[in-house]
Amino acid sequence: MDTRKATDDELLARLRREYPGHRIWRSVRYDGLLGDWVATLHDPAAGVDATVIRPTADELRAELDAERSRAAQRPRTQ
Repeated sequence: MDTRKATDDELLARLRREYPGHRIWRSVRYDGLLGDWVATLHDPAAGVDATVIRPTADELRAELDAERSRAAQRPRTQ
């Protein structure tokens, strides 16, 4: 069993695969280090908020799951 911790690049790639309706990246802090995890909505069926920012990949994943649920509950117009 592989118990190593996933790298930020691996986490980023996984988030991008799991949430294709968003553009996902890491922000860059004032000191040049990586900062918050950011997702920008590109497919209105995938979420509600235009931009979601969280301090960790796990928190971003949880919020994107909530976004997906909120979008699914939204009334559809034709």
